[in-house]
Amino acid sequence: MSEVTRRDDDLRFGESARHANGRRPGPWGSVMRVFGITVAVVLVSTLAVAGVVFNSLSSQVQANVVQISETEGPPPEIGAIEGGFNILVVGTDSRAGQEGIGGTEDDAGGELNDVNILLHVSQDQTNATVVSFPRDLVVGIPECPDENGDTKYYSTEPLNTALYYGGLQCVVMTIEQLTGLPIQFAGMIDFLGVIGMADAIGGVDVCITSPVQDPNTGIDLPAAGTYTLHGGEALAFLRTRHGVGNGSDLTRISSQQVYLSSLVRKIKSEGTLTDAKKVFNLANAAVKNMRLSPGLADVYTLASIALAVRGIPLERITFVQYPGSTGGEGVYSGKVQPVQWAADALFAQIASDQPFVLESAGDGQGSTIDPNASAQEQVDEASTAAPVSNEGLPVISGVSGQTAADYTCSIGY
Repeated sequence: MSEVTRRDDDLRFGESARHANGRRPGPWGSVMRVFGITVAVVLVSTLAVAGVVFNSLSSQVQANVVQISETEGPPPEIGAIEGGFNILVVGTDSRAGQEGIGGTEDDAGGELNDVNILLHVSQDQTNATVVSFPRDLVVGIPECPDENGDTKYYSTEPLNTALYYGGLQCVVMTIEQLTGLPIQFAGMIDFLGVIGMADAIGGVDVCITSPVQDPNTGIDLPAAGTYTLHGGEALAFLRTRHGVGNGSDLTRISSQQVYLSSLVRKIKSEGTLTDAKKVFNLANAAVKNMRLSPGLADVYTLASIALAVRGIPLERITFVQYPGSTGGEGVYSGKVQPVQWAADALFAQIASDQPFVLESAGDGQGSTIDPNASAQEQVDEASTAAPVSNEGLPVISGVSGQTAADYTCSIGY
C-alpha cells in the first residue's frame, strides 16, 4: 500500500480519516449483497402496511445521503423501475458509533471499503447477478477527486484503499473501471445494520459440515448441523475468516454465501413479506444504518426497485466471487491477483444481460452443497417468484458461487 497522509476532513462522511496502515477482519457484511433484492422488497411491503412508515423511513434515508457523482439515477415514478440497473453496496471497517463492536475506533486503521458488492439486474429484469469483490484484490485506482475536489491518481492498490483515498465516489469509479459497468446507485452499511437485520428477520438458518469456531470474532458453532443465527452471532459468523475454509478471505466469501442464500430465501418468502412487524423492523434496521447515494436515498426509488426485482426467480439470482487467486510478488505478496480470462468471460456475460450457470454450487473449500437437502427443499414454494429451470444455459468456467436456490453448507476450518 502506498504511503498516504492524514486527512483533516472527509467531506463525504463527516468523520476524520485515519491513516490506512492496518487491516482488521473486514468482510462482515455479506447481508449487503442482497440490498437491492431484500431491503427494497421489504421497503415496498412496508409502504403497503401504513403511511406513517413512509414518513419515518423517508426522513431517515435523507439523513444518510452520500454523493457519488453529479449524474445520479433519477427517482422514478412509483411502480417498477424500467430497464436494468447496478447497485454497489460497500461496507467499511469503521468502529465509529458501533458501540465497541469489533474494537474501539482507535483500534482500526483507516476507514477502508472491506466489503464491495455489486448487484446487476438485467435489462428485462429476469435475472440478477451479485458480484463480491475480495478486499485485497489488486486493482487500478482511477483518478479520483479528493476532499478538495482535486484529482488524484493512486495507481495500483488493493481495492479496499479506494474509500480512504476518495470516499464512496472513488469506490464507485474503481468498480466501474474494473467491470465496465455503469453504477447508478450506491450505499454503505455498518456492524449494527447487520445485527439489526438479522434480529428483525428472526434469525437466519445456516448449515455447517464441521465445527466453525473463531475466538477472533467470537463465533462458536461446536458441531455439524443447522443453526439459527441472530444479531451478534450472525455478525460473528459473517466476519470469521479463521473459522471457515482454508482461513483465506476467498473461502470466507464462499462461506458467507451460505448465509446469503438462506437470507434471500427467507426474505422472499410469503411469511416474511406478510408479517408487518418483521417488514417494518427489517426496513428500519437497514435504512437507519446505511448511507445512500442521492439517487437511492428516496423511498419511491427503493419501492420501484423492489417491484422490479421481487419477481426474479431464486434460480436466476446468482452470487459470484470476482475471479482471483492469492499470491503476487513484492509489495503485493499475499494479495489477490485477478484471474483475467475468467473475469473477462464473467463480465461479458453479465453485460449481455443473459442468465448463466456456474460449474458447481460452492467452491468445495468454504462451502459445499448441503448433503441433507431434499429435492423438495431445493424449491422454495413460498418465494414471490415461481421456480425456473437453468438447464441449457451457458456455463461460466473459473468462477465460484451459487444461486439463491442452492442449499449449501459452510465448511469449518
